[in-house]
Amino acid sequence: MPGSSAPHFKAALVQLCSGRDVAANIAAASDLIRAAAAVGAQLRALLDARLGKVSGVREIRGQGLMLGIELDRPCAALTLRAAQAGLLISVTADSVIRLVPPLIMTSTEAQEVVDILAPLVCEFLAEGNPAP
Repeated sequence: MPGSSAPHFKAALVQLCSGRDVAANIAAASDLIRAAAAVGAQLRALLDARLGKVSGVREIRGQGLMLGIELDRPCAALTLRAAQAGLLISVTADSVIRLVPPLIMTSTEAQEVVDILAPLVCEFLAEGNPAP
């Protein structure tokens, strides 16, 4: 019967394409993870350089692009100030600025984040509002 093997051929073709796509996705994910780790290290280094010795900054911690900046006082007010400056941050545990940028963040964008955030943190800490 003509064409009787067509379903088998189509299934094999789909499996072949799926396997190729999986391999490509794994390779792309590996590149993405390496790039995110490199940009995360850069972001951490930039934050350390700009905020590491600032009075009121207790710790800069995290891994990869998931970073936290712990202050010595509640800092929820920084979420609005950062948003007004074009940066989305969150505050957790009352005094930790949480940064969780997308994995596709570039080195240029990491620099922009620090250029916006560091002055905001310094201004906020200079206002007083000492730790309770």
